[in-house]
Amino acid sequence: MEYEEFKLKLMEKLACINMQLSESKIRDFYTYVEILIEWNEKINLTAIVERGEVIDKHFVDSLTISQYIGDNESIIDVGTGAGFPGIPLKIARDSLKIDLLDSLNKRVNFLNEVINKLELKRITTIHSRAEDEASKKEKRESYDVAVSRAVANLPVLLEYLLPFVKLGGKCICMKGMNVSEEVNKSKKVLKELGGEIEEIKKLQLPNTDATRNIIIVRKIANTPKKYPRKAGTAAKNPVI
Repeated sequence: MEYEEFKLKLMEKLACINMQLSESKIRDFYTYVEILIEWNEKINLTAIVERGEVIDKHFVDSLTISQYIGDNESIIDVGTGAGFPGIPLKIARDSLKIDLLDSLNKRVNFLNEVINKLELKRITTIHSRAEDEASKKEKRESYDVAVSRAVANLPVLLEYLLPFVKLGGKCICMKGMNVSEEVNKSKKVLKELGGEIEEIKKLQLPNTDATRNIIIVRKIANTPKKYPRKAGTAAKNPVI
């Protein structure tokens, strides 16, 4: 897909979510997809490599949460993988301060390549596990927003995210089509870690059959210091 075709398709899909981007930002997205496809031949970043699908299922999907994030807010993207949703949010909105956290160094190297090529500012990569990073004094309850896309079941994900979020801040959990069971199982962990579900927004990605749920969790109380537990514990023994 050449640039002009890419540009038209991206603009069309963004219009469906009430977003417009400048020419320079669209070029950044084009560069991003080219780097993604190139690196994906060396390391496994994504199963989605057709440029049109990347627009739909990575770029537009990531930007659906932009409306829930205020200007100049600080964000940590936990388990960012190939940079979703953090890098699309940063390209679209210069004012955001974003940390991209991932446990695999190869992915972090890829993220740094994208950041350098696009000359993005106020965006940093962190090679760590969520449980280890959230235990650090300077990171704990320090972010306005913690986001994550397709990382873990909600009870586990909340233990990863809530310790990062300051009182009054929020978690944005990007989930697939069926979330009712996960939500039901999350009542105990929400109460224990100081969260409250504020909204569940169901949406369909423009002109696709892909259904998503965005779960907004408000931080209403400080998270007890014993959370998060040691790496791997939440996945093996979730608070349910």
